[in-house]
Amino acid sequence: MLQKFGFSQYESKVYEVLVASEEPMDATTIVKYSGVPKAKIYEVISRMVEKGMVMEAIPEKKKLYTALPLPLAIEKLSAEFQESIKELKESTHKKTFADDRVWSLKVDSSIRAQSIQLIQEAKESIRLSAWKDDFIEYLPLLEKKEKDGVAVEGLVIGELQTGLSHIHTLIPAQEHEALEKSRLIIIDGEIVLFAGVENESWQAIKTMSRPFVKVFTEFFYHDAALAKINEKHYDLLMGDEEIRTILMRLRY
Repeated sequence: MLQKFGFSQYESKVYEVLVASEEPMDATTIVKYSGVPKAKIYEVISRMVEKGMVMEAIPEKKKLYTALPLPLAIEKLSAEFQESIKELKESTHKKTFADDRVWSLKVDSSIRAQSIQLIQEAKESIRLSAWKDDFIEYLPLLEKKEKDGVAVEGLVIGELQTGLSHIHTLIPAQEHEALEKSRLIIIDGEIVLFAGVENESWQAIKTMSRPFVKVFTEFFYHDAALAKINEKHYDLLMGDEEIRTILMRLRY
């Protein structure tokens, strides 16, 4: 039975001999009645002492050993078994596996359906960056999520009237060289969907990879900062030829 609780065969034999004896035993006597090799006996006894199954006494001449009484041993092993079950349950509950896969999506209708589903499932926060015509489609759902207590932050490329509390508006210059529509959604700080136009068709990636989530979150706030700077210092920025040249090369 002890072997079922992780004790070795030798450990079990030592305990069996000691628990059956009415008197403490020395190592030589334990060897005689247990069948444990003499060369192994002190190592085995030491392990059983460490496990709390054997007690040792140190008289003047030699060590004596006795077993933890069987009722106490049963209580001890039962308590440890229940504690192990508890730890296993907690460990299983807490353990999560990071999904680093990057999924590829194509066709705008599929990408939009995925976008709506992600927004609907958001529990804590939504960050959405999109062009005005694209943003409008999600506006009613975003306003509802904000009323439900989800933190919503938007970045709109183009002027748009909205009741959202946290909205950034970026109006690019007409002569901008790299205008391309894109859509960025970050849900609960855990999942990202980024879509853009490639060869005149929409393509997207969706991922929970932490490095990607971090990069795209920084990308969102990079554009939000640019929108705020552009709003407050437009004339100054456009009046500086070097800065203007750089801004005209940015992709929105």
